[in-house]
Amino acid sequence: MERPFLLSTRATNENFAGYTYHLEGELVPSLTIELQANQKIFFEHHILLWKHPQISIGIRPMKGALKRMVAGMQIFITEAEGPGQIAFSRDGAGHVFGVHMKKGDELHIREHQFLAATNNIEYTFERVKGFSNMLFSGTGFFIDKFRCTDGDGILWLHGYGNVFEKVLAPGEQIDVEPGGWLYKDPTVNMETNIQSLSTGIFAATNIITNRFTGPGRVGIQSMYYHLETSQ
Repeated sequence: MERPFLLSTRATNENFAGYTYHLEGELVPSLTIELQANQKIFFEHHILLWKHPQISIGIRPMKGALKRMVAGMQIFITEAEGPGQIAFSRDGAGHVFGVHMKKGDELHIREHQFLAATNNIEYTFERVKGFSNMLFSGTGFFIDKFRCTDGDGILWLHGYGNVFEKVLAPGEQIDVEPGGWLYKDPTVNMETNIQSLSTGIFAATNIITNRFTGPGRVGIQSMYYHLETSQ
C-alpha cells in the first residue's frame, strides 16, 4: 500500500479555468486570486485578508436556505467580482491548496474548511449522523458538497497542519482518525470502525476511526480537527 503523499504548499501564477492564483506563506498561508473583469468567486465572509478597492463585494444566497438556517449553518455566502486582486487566509496554522475540477466533478469536504470557489461550482451540504461521529458533540456533523456545473472550475480549501492525499483503488481501505480527514470523492464510502481494547486496564477503551473504502481520493490533515459547535 502506497502511503499518502503531501500536496504542494506553494503556487505562483497557477492558472486553470481562466483564473490565476498564488499560494504563499508557511505557518498561516494565504491565497491570492487575480480576478479579471466580470470574473466571480464566492467565499466564507470571515476569511477575507485584503483586496483591491475596485473589486465589488456582494451576497450570494445558498440553496436550501431554510434547511440551513434550521441546522444553524450560514444561509448566505460572500461573492467577489473583478477586476483586481483579492486574498484570503484562515485564522489557523495550516495548508491552503486548490482543487482543479472538470464539469461534473464533485468533492465532499469537512464543514467549515472551504475557503473559496469559482462561480460555476454549486455548493450544497449533507448532515452525517450517528455514533461514528461521537467526537463531534455526539450528534454528527455536516459535509459540504461542491459540484462543478458548467465548464472547469477551482475549489480552494484549507487544511490544519499539512494535507496529504491518498488515492484508493477499488476496494482498498484506509482508517483515519475522525478529526484527520478533510475531503473525499463521492465514490469513496465512509463508515465507522470501532476497535475495543478488551484486556487489562484498557478494558473499557475503544479506538474509533473513520474507514474509507475506494475507489477515489481521501484528503488527510495532519492536525486533528474536532469542531465543538457541530450539532
